[in-house]
Amino acid sequence: MVKLLHDHTAEDCVELVPIFDNLSKDDKNTIATLVTHHHYKTGEYLFSAGDTSDSLIIVAHGQAKVFQMATSGKEQMLRILQTGDFDGEAALFTNSDSFAQALMKTDVCQISRGDFQRLMQKTPEMAVNMVNALGKRIAQLEQQTTEVTTASVESRLANYLLETSAGLNQEVFKLPLKKKDIATYLGTTPETISRKLTSLTKQGMIEKISNNEFKILDADRLMMID
Repeated sequence: MVKLLHDHTAEDCVELVPIFDNLSKDDKNTIATLVTHHHYKTGEYLFSAGDTSDSLIIVAHGQAKVFQMATSGKEQMLRILQTGDFDGEAALFTNSDSFAQALMKTDVCQISRGDFQRLMQKTPEMAVNMVNALGKRIAQLEQQTTEVTTASVESRLANYLLETSAGLNQEVFKLPLKKKDIATYLGTTPETISRKLTSLTKQGMIEKISNNEFKILDADRLMMID
């Protein structure tokens, strides 16, 4: 049984990922033997565009941002990976043009392309799960696009704070992203993010501990913002 940082095992990583749902315990144990693990410091890249990335990555602990570079040279945020999320599925079938960067100390489990493709051939259930997972990823991207045009900035920010708190399993947490990056991710400006954080603080939903450290005070009210 391979032991990772923060007391995660390879078996724990397998259990975290939905594409391995509905598999037998023996199948999951087999997959766990194929897992390798890596630790990334804040700012390090899990993978970069153009790399010969050929692994599925599973975030066992921490947080990372996935983004692409626009033709203008600016980052285009795609998603935030929290504990239990996975990425790199595109690299299992083709080369990726995305980047993934650790926003804090992050533990990652990996399964190589060759091993994963052989597993899919032997286990039809996993192939179906992968198709479902990719469909869910597309739906999430569509929802994110819809929210940028329909949900208020305050609502999007509230959801981001709740997701970050849940992903870190902490009520008091430091924002892993700079305000300019949060603004890019939520489709607004850094100035608006600052104003909305102040507003949420005044309304008693969050508490500002320091410049970039906050505490969730009223999760229910945050979830109700529209």
